[in-house]
Amino acid sequence: VQLQASGGGLVQAGGSLRLSCTPSRSIANWSRMGWYRQAPGKQRELVATITNFGVANYANSMRGRFTISRDGAKNTIYLQMNHLTPEDTAVYYCIRYPGPLWGQGTLVTVSS
Repeated sequence: VQLQASGGGLVQAGGSLRLSCTPSRSIANWSRMGWYRQAPGKQRELVATITNFGVANYANSMRGRFTISRDGAKNTIYLQMNHLTPEDTAVYYCIRYPGPLWGQGTLVTVSS
């Protein structure tokens, strides 16, 4: 697996989760990484991205609740998700540029 994503799971509405994504050594150099998500029956949509300089970009609907960050030493990016609602239920995919390369996805389920 080139992009190892983890951290998904089941959480109650109002709760929090933190996703992480680590590229394998073969693709360790990246200019930008981030997260997309795809809810059942919907198109995949941007959640947030971050450059290797730490510049973050968010979809407007995620701004304020979600925070993307990176750990240079671990070459890992994180997505801290707070105040989750059932509408956040989706498979969350890690993405890496250049490429883009997609991770296998991690399922986030928010119960009401």
